Amino acid sequence: MRKVLGMLLLAVAMLFVCSYSYDSSEKEIVVRSSSKGIQFANMSFEAAKAEAKSTGKLIFIDAYASWCGPCKMMDKNTFSDEEVGNVFNKKFINLKIDMEKSEEGPSLARMFQVTAYPTFLWVNGDGKIVKREMGYRTPEQFLGLIANL
Repeated sequence: MRKVLGMLLLAVAMLFVCSYSYDSSEKEIVVRSSSKGIQFANMSFEAAKAEAKSTGKLIFIDAYASWCGPCKMMDKNTFSDEEVGNVFNKKFINLKIDMEKSEEGPSLARMFQVTAYPTFLWVNGDGKIVKREMGYRTPEQFLGLIANL
C-alpha cells in the first residue's frame, strides 16, 4: 500500500512540475541543447520569418529526424559547443525541427526538399534558402560553413 501511495504522489508531483513549467502566454520558449550551446527557439516558421525580417537575421534550421544517428551526434558534439553557441545565438534565429514528427515538419521538408538528415538550412525572412548543407560536422567544420554568411 505504501508503494502505491508513494508512486501516486510521485505521479502527481510530476504532473504539477510539467504543468507549472508551461506558460502559453509566452511568445516563445527557448530550448537549449546545453547551457553553453545553441539556443533553439520554439516558434513557428512563420513567426521566425517575421522575426528575421524585423531583426535582419537569418533563420538557421536544423532539419532532423528522431531516429537519425548523425543528428544525435550533432546535438552531443556540435550544437552543445560553447563557441558554436556564442556565434549562432548572436547571428541567427535558431530552429530545431523534427521533419517527420513535428506539426509543421513534413510540410517544411517538402517545401525545402529535405531528403536526408541532418540537413542544415539558412533561410532569410522571405523564406528563401540562402545556404543548405547536409551531414555531420565537428564544431570547427560547422563554424566554417557560416564564414561567408
